[in-house]
This record gives sequence, C-alpha cells and structure tokens, in this order.
Amino acid sequence: MKARKQDRQEARRLFRLCLVKGLWDEGRAQQLLTRVVAAKPPRCLPVLQEFQRLVKLNRAQHSAVVETATPLPQPAADKVQKRLSDTYGPGLSTAFSHNPALIGGMRITVGSDVFDGSVKGRLAALKERFA
Repeated sequence: MKARKQDRQEARRLFRLCLVKGLWDEGRAQQLLTRVVAAKPPRCLPVLQEFQRLVKLNRAQHSAVVETATPLPQPAADKVQKRLSDTYGPGLSTAFSHNPALIGGMRITVGSDVFDGSVKGRLAALKERFA
C-alpha cells in the first residue's frame, strides 16, 4: 500500500512529535503510538507504515558500526566514538566489532556513509584500478 502525500505529512508530523531537542525519545513515541492506535483514525495503517520507515531511517543515521581487524583498546575506542559524535552530533550509538578479514585498519559505517580505511578495502581499490 503506497502512502499518499497527506499520509507522509502526517507521519512526519508524528515523527517530529517524538523528538526532544532533535533526539529520538522512545518513551514519547510509545505514548504517541498508543494514542494513535487507540483512536484508530482513518488511513491509520499507511501513516504508521510511513512512520515506521522514518524511524528506521533515523536509527540508521544515529548508529555507527566500527569494524577493526584487531580488538580496539579502550582509549582508542573512546577517541573514535568522540570523533564520530563530534561529526554526527549527539545521540549517536556506536558498536565496535572485530573482523579479522579486514587484515588491518578499520571500516566505519554510519547510516549510508562508509569510511573504509582497511587493508582489505585498499587492496580491493588497487585491484579495481588495475582491472
């Protein structure tokens, strides 16, 4: 079911009501959704589907995955997390993972942004240039 323009506008309005100082508030969202579902307004389902899409996009934009070839020492992890928060703003959740396939370096993914400073990524880029 495709959302109409009015449904998208209503979903964006609901989404903005769930933000506190520009950050997602889970408690406020639960209260709001409880009220919307209880009221059962017309075209509720398409509005809630669009709302869900907006929430998924927001989560992706506010979560970072840092992959390293070897486990990162805590001071280095703190520094990476601080730099990411400075760049992407407060409310960024950061997950660190160990991926030996990278050979060396690190790859950071925040939403659709990918920063690949790994040896594996550099070798792949070099391979592309010679292919």
